[in-house]
Amino acid sequence: MTRARKRYADAWSAIVDLLVAHEVDTCFGLPGDDLELLRALDAAGLDLVPCRDQRNAMYMATGYALQSGRLAVCALGKGPAVTHAATGLLEARESGAPVLVLAAGAPERRRGSGGFQELDQIAVVAPLVRWAHRVGHPDRVVPATVTAMTRAAGPPSGPVYLEVPDDVRTAEVVVTEPMPTPPEPLAFAVAPVTPGPALAALRASRRPVVLVGGGMRHRNDGGAVEGFAERLGAALFTTASGRGAVDEHHPLFCGVAGFYAAAPFRELWSSCDLVVSLAGRLEETVAEGGSPWPRVPVVQVNLDPGGLSAEFAGPRVLGDARHAVLGWSRALDEDRGAALADADARDAWSKRIAEARAAASREVEAELARAAALPEIRVAELLAALDATAGEHHVLVQENGLQDMWSYGFPFHAGGGSVVPSEQTPLGFGAAAAIGVKRAAPGHEVTAFIGDGAFLAARADIAVTAASHGGVLYVVLCNGGYGWLDAQRARLGLDAERHAFARRGAPPPVVDGPDLHHRVLRDKAALTEEILAARRFCSQGGTAVLMVPVAPDDVLPAVRDAEVVPQ
Repeated sequence: MTRARKRYADAWSAIVDLLVAHEVDTCFGLPGDDLELLRALDAAGLDLVPCRDQRNAMYMATGYALQSGRLAVCALGKGPAVTHAATGLLEARESGAPVLVLAAGAPERRRGSGGFQELDQIAVVAPLVRWAHRVGHPDRVVPATVTAMTRAAGPPSGPVYLEVPDDVRTAEVVVTEPMPTPPEPLAFAVAPVTPGPALAALRASRRPVVLVGGGMRHRNDGGAVEGFAERLGAALFTTASGRGAVDEHHPLFCGVAGFYAAAPFRELWSSCDLVVSLAGRLEETVAEGGSPWPRVPVVQVNLDPGGLSAEFAGPRVLGDARHAVLGWSRALDEDRGAALADADARDAWSKRIAEARAAASREVEAELARAAALPEIRVAELLAALDATAGEHHVLVQENGLQDMWSYGFPFHAGGGSVVPSEQTPLGFGAAAAIGVKRAAPGHEVTAFIGDGAFLAARADIAVTAASHGGVLYVVLCNGGYGWLDAQRARLGLDAERHAFARRGAPPPVVDGPDLHHRVLRDKAALTEEILAARRFCSQGGTAVLMVPVAPDDVLPAVRDAEVVPQ
């Protein structure tokens, strides 16, 4: 795009023109008092998904960015609008989501006067974003916006914040130079990797596991990771955020590692002799919860230096994990078996992986048989019915509460992606992010598997967006509040009446309307048909909400095994 001598009536018009040039098609948000941004979006043919809560706006934008791999845009007002969105900024940063936040700001000429909604917003958001900038002059609108979009895309990617003060916002913007274009990516050609500690560790390993993190999202074209695992003879695990990056039907796939892993996979993990961590963070739910790591080398690969942990022994590689696995795969191919572990050892490990997968499948069958003998719907059979009725292209969007954690450890195959909260796990993220995910993947089924506390946090925005941006199936597990906290209360023997984190009873109400399909599911016999009816409603653009009352003891076995909930 190389136009020169362009005049814009205001800053928003210039910014929106740049968004169009960068192929942005959607904006999420709750703008402030000025609606010139909406006028500019309308003029350019860009859509605005209106929100009622700035946190939800950020969650939607994050969900859109994670699912699409493209830049998402979130529009805010100033002052309390920015502080209200701070939790969403934190989640976007930890998820590495490329989100451009456009915020209003008190005018330059009034700074320090204690004016309406005046706040040092840069100081508030700077720790939560990759880059924060206040545009001080109309001449700086275009270069600042281009810089913001470039930094959001990375690498590494993450949220950025651009504040446009009121007096800059309303001023004419004149561009006299050619408009900056997006950075041109260089094509990568697979080349032999330089021999070093990482490749030596791979060659020496006899019982390796590969752990795929969220940074591999949109980076596994052609099954590069699966091919690498096959060459290495490795068991294939993901972190929670890494789900959807690899084929979950692959014969080496062993599910989510750490806290959420089934017992056979935890046993397999404990006997490995090498962990290869690809583009993930080795935080507690991976490294400590449920699956204690043996004292083995850990080969870490991450594009972000902040993602390389110093807590583990082993080689650390700073770079693109996709490039690393392609280079290592080529090196392993060229070894022709000479430098790899002997065939007997590799065959024995492959047999162990297959046995662990078979044992985990038997555990699933036993869990479903146990659930079938109980009168109420159990979470395992609910997930099994959701999996059986899902289309080929579907996305699972999750929360991280006590009972919706079933979806981390029980088979629901993410055939079109999986979006989960980062290690920050803010309440309501998945419920709102599902709307952004659906916008990013309109041809996919989107299932949000959430608790009733999360649903209540996002309910207003779910209702508002149903009319024009529906298509999401919400499966709401109703235990009357915050099950995780209630489980910890019971573990400590605290009084349930004085500390009522959860109360069993009627599911929370929903906002009725022609664009909402709402059912409370209690009948096992009708479960599959109710889900199919909800999916049909969603396929026509509506939003379906299926509420399922759940028993307090219906907890993922891996979570029970970790002894963090009552036995």
